[in-house]
Amino acid sequence: MAWVKAASVAELPDGNAVLGVEAAGRRVALARVDGEVYAFADNCSHRDFPLSVGEVDAASCTVTCEWHGAAFDLRTGEPTCPPAFRPIAVYPAKVEDGAVWIEVS
Repeated sequence: MAWVKAASVAELPDGNAVLGVEAAGRRVALARVDGEVYAFADNCSHRDFPLSVGEVDAASCTVTCEWHGAAFDLRTGEPTCPPAFRPIAVYPAKVEDGAVWIEVS
């Protein structure tokens, strides 16, 4: 497994925004909630819509797909409500030297 630079911290505001990036040839979405960075697959498991256009709920630490309302836990990738029943991939993330790094296998 390798750590790859996904974005600068300045590109990722803390709150309900999601940033879509490409890292190691994969579409990845990034979110920052209360200073913690989360990296997850940038596609809803329900209909493959980009989660990077979704919205983060900081209180529940979830991202909601804008298309049909499926929501996923940012920590585990598990769906928290229908219509999604399959989890999304999540990736370890860290912040170093002003950059967001994710570990992809």
